[in-house]
Amino acid sequence: MIKYNLKCNNEHEFESWFSNSAEFDKLNNKNLLECIYCSSKKIKKSIMSPMISSSKNDYDQIEITNDQLKNEKNNLLKLRNFVEKNFDYVEKDFTKKVREIFYDKKSKRAIYGKATPEEKEELSEEGINLISIPWVNKNN
Repeated sequence: MIKYNLKCNNEHEFESWFSNSAEFDKLNNKNLLECIYCSSKKIKKSIMSPMISSSKNDYDQIEITNDQLKNEKNNLLKLRNFVEKNFDYVEKDFTKKVREIFYDKKSKRAIYGKATPEEKEELSEEGINLISIPWVNKNN
């Protein structure tokens, strides 16, 4: 796994993990990456520096990192709870339902579900942009 600092064309910076550098390139070339702030599909790697730590600071760094991870997980859990409370879960035919809502401009229904990378790409080609949310397990 590799973590990249990313930046969109609107100068928003965020981080994301990839299985390797080729995976980033593959997803970015297919316009499957998007800014978490503005949904821009124009993403590039930002300047990053390697993490270098000294042994005396390792424990403090681990504690800070653990606290940051707990905080991020709590934020993602809040987001999941909001989505589950305010959106309808569409189990089957998610992409079909997305298209129905998109093309029926009168519909204001908010839904969530799962789509494969291929389905996301097809929707993107139609001008339908989805937001991917890391779905944090409530039990861990």
